Amino acid sequence: MPNTEQTSSKARWLLTSLCARPASQTQPSSGSLTPSPAPSSHCSPSKMEALEVLGGYPTKPSNPRSRMVRVLLSMTVVMGCLLTLHSFLKITKSRKPQDFYSFEVKDAKGRSVSLERYRGKASLVVNVASHSEHTENNYRSLQELHRELGTSHFNVLAFPCGQFGETEMGTSRDIEANAKNTHGVTFPIFSKIKIMGSEAEPAFKFITDSVKKIPKWNFWKFLVNPEGQVVRYWKAEEPVDSVRQEATAMVREIILKKRAEL
Repeated sequence: MPNTEQTSSKARWLLTSLCARPASQTQPSSGSLTPSPAPSSHCSPSKMEALEVLGGYPTKPSNPRSRMVRVLLSMTVVMGCLLTLHSFLKITKSRKPQDFYSFEVKDAKGRSVSLERYRGKASLVVNVASHSEHTENNYRSLQELHRELGTSHFNVLAFPCGQFGETEMGTSRDIEANAKNTHGVTFPIFSKIKIMGSEAEPAFKFITDSVKKIPKWNFWKFLVNPEGQVVRYWKAEEPVDSVRQEATAMVREIILKKRAEL
């Protein structure tokens, strides 16, 4: 029986010799003008594979630098995808509501209230105060208007603001209690807010941005239509009769539209 190790050694020697030998050793025939092919110093793919199988030609190890480059490229792609997703979510989250009723606010007890409940109605949004020279007359007029037009189609929405001197110093609960007990109001009193500066309440900022005006004092009034768009505003010193006419006309349109849909 021939020795297996010797046989393998001879096979490797043979293949190595074949690779070292030029691709064509054929001598040109006498008188032939065709030159012999140039010697090749490389093995053909089939010989290379055979050598690798027999262990006579070592396989080239992978390059650590290439592997590192592939890892870094993969990490870059993953980070890019994550940043894109983060930007998309941030844009989606910060997207501005389309109308006043798209916002959420806080009531006097600090609970979240969606203004969607007032969609389809006319709303008179007012920045109120407990200790202003306009407090008594305005609270009385606003309550009369709220009662006359009814909550089915109209609401006064009061937002206390303490940015005008010392006209509103109490807490939201105290402000609500004072308005109900002293002035007999039944319309909603929301949490005390800021209407100017970087901390302005977003819902109220939507209103002031819509009319391009910021209240200079308490009891400015903003009429919001059923779709949540601001259609008109009044300063504190302007007569409430003008507000009543506009609000009444809007409520009439709401009623007629509902009847037509029946």
